[in-house]
Amino acid sequence: MLGDPVFFAIAIPAMVFAGISKGGFGSGADFAAVLILALVIDPGVALAVMLPLLMVVDAALLRPYWRRWSWPDARILILGGVPGVLVAMLVWRVVPTDVLRMIIGLIALGFVAWQLFGAGKLARSAERAFPAWVGWIAGCFAGFTSFVSHAGGPVVGVYLLSRGLGKTTYQSTIVLCFGVINLLKAVAYTALGLFTSETLQVDLALAPFALLGAWIGVKAHRLVPEQLFFAITYVLLTGAGTKLIWDALS
Repeated sequence: MLGDPVFFAIAIPAMVFAGISKGGFGSGADFAAVLILALVIDPGVALAVMLPLLMVVDAALLRPYWRRWSWPDARILILGGVPGVLVAMLVWRVVPTDVLRMIIGLIALGFVAWQLFGAGKLARSAERAFPAWVGWIAGCFAGFTSFVSHAGGPVVGVYLLSRGLGKTTYQSTIVLCFGVINLLKAVAYTALGLFTSETLQVDLALAPFALLGAWIGVKAHRLVPEQLFFAITYVLLTGAGTKLIWDALS
């Protein structure tokens, strides 16, 4: 399936979309690309295909956002992410494929519900910036959800929004945090044997499209309304998440 035209017809636009998300909109909506791939291939394979591409985009984004991040916030989130990745690695060893589909589908629907009804209220409810211990918890949740679905963005986003960061500082901090967390995940994925020669060959073919998306995302960061981009994302996440849950149950 990884090498046939149907897969690439689905994977290419998914990679462009993921690059746009990471390049310009806080790294949350690239989760939609994982769900789209998981509709046509095994979820574990989808995660293995996506991670090197996300890392390529991380590397490309360091230059435009270099040292524009909030290092104190990034450090707390990264250190919190380490135990989250370790716990997810242990859980992964005992989770069947259909349970993984269910988890990813529920995270997708939870992502949409959180963004529409919860995240803004929580961020606005903080009269002052969340304390550091909240950042540690956010990092831990981000490490876990990012490992099992590449969807660590929402909880990190809420914490950073409460810190009163400007749009570019916020985006730069997201880039740094998930750049490091993705490196940790790569070590864990390698230990679990998720990477294969076939997934890496597919990554080579898809990398230019992910980079194209990242370039578009950096430009769109200044030009495209966030509401429009995320409205499209929520539709994709809701449809794909519902389909994965249906597949898991049936």
